[in-house]
Amino acid sequence: MKTLCVYCGSSEKIHADYLEAAHQMGAEAAQRGLEIVYGAGSTGLMGAVANGALQAGGTVIGVIPEIFNTPRLAHPKLTRLEIVDTMHQRKARLEELADAFIALPGGYGTLEEFFEILTWAQIGLHQKPVGLLNTRGYYDLILEAVERARAEGFIYDEHRSLFHHAGTPGGLLDLLENHRHPQGLQRWLTRDDLPAI
Repeated sequence: MKTLCVYCGSSEKIHADYLEAAHQMGAEAAQRGLEIVYGAGSTGLMGAVANGALQAGGTVIGVIPEIFNTPRLAHPKLTRLEIVDTMHQRKARLEELADAFIALPGGYGTLEEFFEILTWAQIGLHQKPVGLLNTRGYYDLILEAVERARAEGFIYDEHRSLFHHAGTPGGLLDLLENHRHPQGLQRWLTRDDLPAI
């Protein structure tokens, strides 16, 4: 694991604990020699994670669609900035660059990015570690929803092992570094375990 993709919120009207945890995540990743790749924003958790990594001497690569490449939104001091045409291109480029993925607290975009990359792991498009930083218990209800989906049979038991979660940056990075891809995921595609009709 050399490059870490970070999905997170850009809102600035949030509790200071979220900003502090994002800054710590960037710093901790940089101290471990990990490069950060993310959506290139300067506000909210996006700016905090980038600043944490940069201030710790790390490398931060931003990928931003042209519509967001403005002085107010784009981070001005990244190691490298890549500008793409669409959101789909940004997500594809982040996946291409990253060896692992984490979601910090965020809104619609963060949730969508997290579940998309998790779905790609579920169907075998990648075997990279995925994680949630559960600052202030932000993702407790999401974790409950995933468990409900498993209990009701909408995902298989092994799908629960496709991602990790922790309340601290260091704890989450430790889990990602020790990730072992679950076995038996082909059942989701072959459905060999289902009775014949």
